[in-house]
Amino acid sequence: MADNYLERHQLEYEERKKNWLRKKRHLPKQKKILERPDDEAL
Repeated sequence: MADNYLERHQLEYEERKKNWLRKKRHLPKQKKILERPDDEAL
């Protein structure tokens, strides 16, 4: 194996994880839509 193989992959993983978390945080939260029955007397 090449020198610093594990260290390089660890750094790449941490960079991808940081970008994924940053992207995930900026997504709008989806609101749950409550479905109501047509006839509320039921």
